[in-house]
Amino acid sequence: MPGEQVDPGPSLVSGLRRINQPLYLLSQDCESRIMTGTAGTLHESVSGQVFSGMAMACPLHMLGDADFCRDHAIRFPYVGGSMAKGISSVAMVEALAKSGMLGFFGSAGLMVEEVEAAIDQLQRCAAGFTYGINLIHSPNEPQLENALVDLYLRRGITLVEASAFLDLTLALVRYRTHGIRREAGRIMTPNYVIAKISREEVAAKFFSPPPERFLQELVASGHLTPEQAQWAREIPMAQDLTVEADSGGHTDNRPALALFPTIQALKETCQKQYHYMQPLRVGLGGGIATPAAAAAAFALGAAYLVTGTINQACVEAGTCDDVRRMLAETRQADVTMAPSGDMFEMGVKVQVIKRGTMFSMRAAKLYELYRTHGSIEELPVEERQKLEKTVFRKPLEQIWGETRSYFAQRDPHQLAKAEREPKYKMALVFRWYLGQSPDWANRGVPDRKLDYQVWCGPAMGAFNEWVKGSFMESPEQRRVAVVAWNILFGAAVLMRACQLKLQGIRLEDEAALTAPLEIEQIKEFLS
Repeated sequence: MPGEQVDPGPSLVSGLRRINQPLYLLSQDCESRIMTGTAGTLHESVSGQVFSGMAMACPLHMLGDADFCRDHAIRFPYVGGSMAKGISSVAMVEALAKSGMLGFFGSAGLMVEEVEAAIDQLQRCAAGFTYGINLIHSPNEPQLENALVDLYLRRGITLVEASAFLDLTLALVRYRTHGIRREAGRIMTPNYVIAKISREEVAAKFFSPPPERFLQELVASGHLTPEQAQWAREIPMAQDLTVEADSGGHTDNRPALALFPTIQALKETCQKQYHYMQPLRVGLGGGIATPAAAAAAFALGAAYLVTGTINQACVEAGTCDDVRRMLAETRQADVTMAPSGDMFEMGVKVQVIKRGTMFSMRAAKLYELYRTHGSIEELPVEERQKLEKTVFRKPLEQIWGETRSYFAQRDPHQLAKAEREPKYKMALVFRWYLGQSPDWANRGVPDRKLDYQVWCGPAMGAFNEWVKGSFMESPEQRRVAVVAWNILFGAAVLMRACQLKLQGIRLEDEAALTAPLEIEQIKEFLS
């Protein structure tokens, strides 16, 4: 039967879906027969039949790197990445944790008190399970980064997802090296960092030991002993590193097929250079929205997968129903880049939905005005009036008053700098809009719908195409665990189908292989 086209009817689809068992194709008298089971079962049944091909078993827990799952005490190599403002919510993290996967709470953009409240909830509802919390780089607010590290150390948070870092910081090194010790000849680190990167030079820093200048500073401040600093020179800042391709939110829009192999090669170089006792690992995120994308990631050698935007469209996400509906209607071309609120002055951009909102255009206008003027007072009268009428809907003096009150509580150092530097004061005022827009979206403020900032990558459109016509087409039916199970299961089925292709066996309709199923249906195929 090699070279022959096989219709993936119910029997073949069912056989490929039984991923824990080998599948055999037999033929006799021009008729095909499909079997699953052990080699012994096959041997007892092949009398008079011709063996045509087979697909090996592909258990879900063997996808990616099994050591990643073991080290983080999870069952499957699937990670729900952190999304700011609590979009990757406590409920989302809990659902993933109880499904044997790893979720990160999205602490970026929240007050320290809000993050601690989330930790309280997680330590109640996800006790005994593995989960993590985001630590986002805050170049304009180093005190906040330090405060979060203090909180995580005090509350026993042993796993963080480090995102948007342009360079390593003292706070991050302090977290990673806290409590480092040697036991039975092995260096033990209580705290782990999974770093999310999209640039080779940043990846190299995370795959390297902590910078010497930071270790010396931590010794001088009493956070490390000289002996602990010596041990820290033998560990990487992050054993696990997520290659972030074309994702929602912070992104460099890098193509996964180009970036991932580069970082894989860097991993091998760093492993040989530093001789780490535990091997470095590389996962892939940004664009993982379908079983086909997941299968491709595993084929590239990804140790684990990270999803983001598609989880925001699920019912557990910390956003509103309007946003979920917007995401469910998004096509691959319905996204664009817009100025980032947390790195506004640096010109850093985030990927957002453009369909149904004017946020990206209004944010771009604010950045252009910031770039070309030295203070609020220098703004042309006509431009200022437009901003106050359509964007801020308040006088800029009132916006500054609210901004001042906010930073008086969050980080008073920002106010002192704003008083000294009129241009920085203008940046803080403009960042008011960039900071409020995701809050309006999460809360579903009706009269601000045109200003919703919804972080989204093109993968959302691919997801919507995949689930079209299925029960998951409706936003109300999208649950983060159901999505995760289907992506992993569908990837395993496709990988088995690829084995048949390599034997010259072509399938008519591969879409039938990855049609979304309820979790209980998937578990029936695994039994």
